[in-house]
Amino acid sequence: MPKGPMIIDAHTHLFPDEVRQKRQSFCRRDEGFRVIYEDERARLASLEDLLGAMDRNGVDRSVICGFPWKDPGLCREGNDYLLECFRRQANRMIPFASLPPCSTRVVERELERCLSRGMRGIGEMALYHREMTLKDIRCLSSILRPLSGRRIPFLLHANEPVGHDYPGKSLKGLRPIYQLLLALSELTIILAHWGGGFFFYELMPEVARAAQKVFYDTAASPFLYRPQIYGLAVKIVGPERILFGSDYPLISPGRYFEELKHSGLPGHVRAKIKGLNAQRLFSRKAEYGASQGNPV
Repeated sequence: MPKGPMIIDAHTHLFPDEVRQKRQSFCRRDEGFRVIYEDERARLASLEDLLGAMDRNGVDRSVICGFPWKDPGLCREGNDYLLECFRRQANRMIPFASLPPCSTRVVERELERCLSRGMRGIGEMALYHREMTLKDIRCLSSILRPLSGRRIPFLLHANEPVGHDYPGKSLKGLRPIYQLLLALSELTIILAHWGGGFFFYELMPEVARAAQKVFYDTAASPFLYRPQIYGLAVKIVGPERILFGSDYPLISPGRYFEELKHSGLPGHVRAKIKGLNAQRLFSRKAEYGASQGNPV
């Protein structure tokens, strides 16, 4: 039987053995990590875990992210693990660089190191334990503005400002997202978790202009929205800027595929969301890493 269109999971998380085995020690070292992972029920996955889930659900490739540790040294260790995963499974892994939320020469060197070794993007960047401030926006803009036009996507955590609370839900409004888009208008940005509903505001012409280079991923969607969100998002932003992301190991890919199957969207649109959009995004030649591994 011929294989269907490529399926790409645009949002997963992996951690080195030491972090998985000494979770509470790392919770004491980083407040953001503690907020998300102090509860032992919050799973921490290895490369082998992810490969098993991909095989069970027919996923061809996955974007692998670490964690935005406050300590640059921990970010470097996490990036080294992702680079090793990429070395071992270059045809299946798309590594993203983790960076601490600070603008220093150390961060700039780490970003250049990661991109020169084949990493294809940055993120997931997040401030899980507090709101994003104007200072944060200035710092992120300083780090990321030099990447404008270099086809290196930036994955940013976002959450809806209303509804139930959960670990890591820090944004009380979406204005910081809008301000960041204005500051980084030439950068390709992936807003995680449907952008916290940011795409609804693309009905406003000025927001749509600011978001022309924005993609939205579906990470955690079954925990947040009814399946109708797929059809609404397609109507507002079109089918080309939506990426399937599972947030694995939070939720299995199969749960998203089941929702998509019953979303009422035609098959060719579902195929775009499940992988063709990501294939198009990651097949673009980046300034760094284009010769590393294989193109999507």
